[in-house]
Amino acid sequence: MSDWRVRAVRASKRPFSRSDNPAHGGGHHPAPEHSMDPRPDQPVEPVTLERSVVEAAVYRDGRRVEPAASLADIYRQLPGKPGTMAWIGLFRPAEAQLLEAAERFNLHELAVEDAIVAHQRPKLERYGDTLFVVLRAARYLDDVEEVDFGEIHLFVGPDFVLTVRHSQAPDLSAVRSRLEDDPELLALGPEAVLYAVLDAVVDGYAPVIAGLQHDIDEIETEVFGGDPQVSRRIYELSREVIELQRATRPLLEIMKSLEAGFGKYGTDDELQRYLRDVADHATYAAERVDGFRQMLQNILTVNATLVSQRQNEEMKQLAEAGHVQNDEIKKISSWAAILFAPTLIGTVYGMNFVAMPELKWAFGYPFAIGLMALVCTGLYLVFKRRNWL
Repeated sequence: MSDWRVRAVRASKRPFSRSDNPAHGGGHHPAPEHSMDPRPDQPVEPVTLERSVVEAAVYRDGRRVEPAASLADIYRQLPGKPGTMAWIGLFRPAEAQLLEAAERFNLHELAVEDAIVAHQRPKLERYGDTLFVVLRAARYLDDVEEVDFGEIHLFVGPDFVLTVRHSQAPDLSAVRSRLEDDPELLALGPEAVLYAVLDAVVDGYAPVIAGLQHDIDEIETEVFGGDPQVSRRIYELSREVIELQRATRPLLEIMKSLEAGFGKYGTDDELQRYLRDVADHATYAAERVDGFRQMLQNILTVNATLVSQRQNEEMKQLAEAGHVQNDEIKKISSWAAILFAPTLIGTVYGMNFVAMPELKWAFGYPFAIGLMALVCTGLYLVFKRRNWL
């Protein structure tokens, strides 16, 4: 085994696996097409490629030929047979299994390493006569109102297509059935399979876009309704939109690269029209997602403005309440001062000391009453002039 294959096998001992991440489908029940292989961090005996194969078949002139007993039989049917193509689908294969496929189809080591590690951005690269394409699929989960993202790798050669799925979506069994029902399209070769997978991935964005549009409409209602939890939902939805933007934007470059090679690699005219149609749908999806991101930024700005306005109104109400409270305190304080004056005078003359000269004064009582009235009237006028009363 070459050095790069040894390095890749050693890399299989890394503890992290995409299937362990629930955000990428690890938390869901596997589809009927799945691999029962132990994960790479478990000790395994030498395995064959067949153990992770979802489905493998040879097609001649667009029609499936007799079933093969093994992948070795499929591989032997390819060389020197015009119009013959193999399509092998893998689902979360072990590294050793993918290396076996690389050896059979002479795949470039860099592309194989990308397929092993996964977590790649969408891209298209050409290694000799083999195309390596990475796509990010998406599906909208209605029950939790979230977007689930997946990843698929395609190796497209002159007479073979190898698909490596790292997620539940898209369902390539439906893509295979569609092509088998259209032998004329399938007869166009591996590029027809690439078109069908691209078409399935791009079409899968439509329900996601519809779900996000519904969520944004709900958020707009919540923003103007004053829901205190809406800021968190805006943030979470913005993250999903950014992730979807990272999946859709690179598709435009992929489609441009394919279109640029139409003449050089002799792509069939009918297939060119199909691929241009996919490019149109991808452009529409990317533009809608870009619009969603701008809309969410605007909604976040509006929400911040509304929150600020509500806070200003609350501060104004608090200030008004404080002003009213201050007025009441002034009135209470004023009347307390006015009532304190006669109380003080009455207290002084209520002290029954024998030596007080006013006790036997004939005008003592009228004088005390008049003094009380004079002081109270004076205080009332002072407080009235200061607008305390």
